[in-house]
Amino acid sequence: MLNWKNIIHYATHGNVKPDTRVEKTEAEWKAQLTAEQYYITRQKGTERAFSGEHCSRYDPGVYACVCCDTPLFDSNLKFNSSSGWPSFTEPVKNNVIDYIKDTTHGMIRVEVTCSTCDAHLGHVFPDGPEPSGLRFCINSESLVLKD
Repeated sequence: MLNWKNIIHYATHGNVKPDTRVEKTEAEWKAQLTAEQYYITRQKGTERAFSGEHCSRYDPGVYACVCCDTPLFDSNLKFNSSSGWPSFTEPVKNNVIDYIKDTTHGMIRVEVTCSTCDAHLGHVFPDGPEPSGLRFCINSESLVLKD
């Protein structure tokens, strides 16, 4: 199980190699994604709090990357953080998420991206529930729920 110490280690010393890679041109991403999905996943945008379809959705299944379909989060590990974005305690596998130190907006955070295609997903914080203590705060627009 991941913990905050692991996250900081990955963000500082490098991430676990993904099973596969998907690389496309910006034109290919734009053709595949909606304007909002492109803005969030390819340009590191953020949707408004409480606006995403997955924010209060608790259906069973696996949340996958909207860009490359890589399974990222199990719905059994989703919780209500009251943050306005879907929140999870850990990814389905250690190598599906990359961790990147983010110093934008006058703060220090850890950005999370899909390790398969580099899609921006959101951020991870050390204020989640036990046992991991992690809160993966993810944009709805970067996810698709697979049943």
